[in-house]
Amino acid sequence: MRFSLKEYNTFGINALCHKVVRVKSLDRLVEAIEKDASDKLIIGSGSNILFTKDVEETVLINQLIGKRVIKETEKYAYVEFASGEIWDECVEWAIENDFGGIENLSMIPGTAGAAPIQNIGAYGVELSDVFVSLDALDLIWGDKKTFTKKECAFAYRDSIFKNELKNQYFITSITLKLTIDDHKLNMDYGDIKKVLEENEIDEPDIADISEAIGEIRMSKLPDPEELGNAGSFFKNPIVEKEELERLKTAFPEIKFFPHSEKKKYKIAAGWLIEQCGWKGHRSEDAGVHDKQALVLVNHGKATGGEVLSLAKKIQKSVKDKFDLSLIPEVNIL
Repeated sequence: MRFSLKEYNTFGINALCHKVVRVKSLDRLVEAIEKDASDKLIIGSGSNILFTKDVEETVLINQLIGKRVIKETEKYAYVEFASGEIWDECVEWAIENDFGGIENLSMIPGTAGAAPIQNIGAYGVELSDVFVSLDALDLIWGDKKTFTKKECAFAYRDSIFKNELKNQYFITSITLKLTIDDHKLNMDYGDIKKVLEENEIDEPDIADISEAIGEIRMSKLPDPEELGNAGSFFKNPIVEKEELERLKTAFPEIKFFPHSEKKKYKIAAGWLIEQCGWKGHRSEDAGVHDKQALVLVNHGKATGGEVLSLAKKIQKSVKDKFDLSLIPEVNIL
């Protein structure tokens, strides 16, 4: 018997698999590991996956839930999110409890367990800024391990779980260190200040920041329920200062932002793609969003192979025009 994974990926690709296990408890997870020796593929909300073929592995659907405060100090709250929790609901919960630090990560699709794998980031903030540790189970032996921030080897949209330990661990929970009351607001990235001014908010709090970012994202990004997509398809290229100067000389209007590493800069991948004429492009049912060129979309019946083919054409055109390489942010299977 074959199962469709169409409802388990936001691109809406109709990939098939032999077996699906819905993991709602740690006992169920341990049982799935002990009784099934086949390779495993973990899916949370499927918001960062492009299926280009059917799946041979046993698919584990992460449905672990739970949010709690582990401890509080005078300045910080240490909170734990079960890995199957929807990330944006975790952000909302934090704001409701006046815990700051992740409000800039509002409306990022996916689960809490996927957040450290990708080291999600937006509007000047990355998960690694507030990350403490995570718990995970070895998918072969079922052994529990706690990973510290250092052991996760975080980088820009990257971690050890996308490299050396890819598909080797099932993350069960993450622990974050969030501020209490004395929040450091990050408003210098993108149009946050502009939206706050338009809404006549002079003294914003973390809820205001979250709402402003929600407005920005909703104005640019398509709803996967209406138009299949996985959000930003490519990472922003990172360049040294010398390379940035070369690009600015050739393309004075180029959009760039400071990177967390000194003397490095992020080039706006969406701008690069748009300059190559791809914004709003459609080839059969695979296309580029007409409001944000960084988002590839499925207009209904596109296959993963067709979306990937379009992505490769975009990569080539950006390389030819700017001599920059676009690296997919989406996990291509």
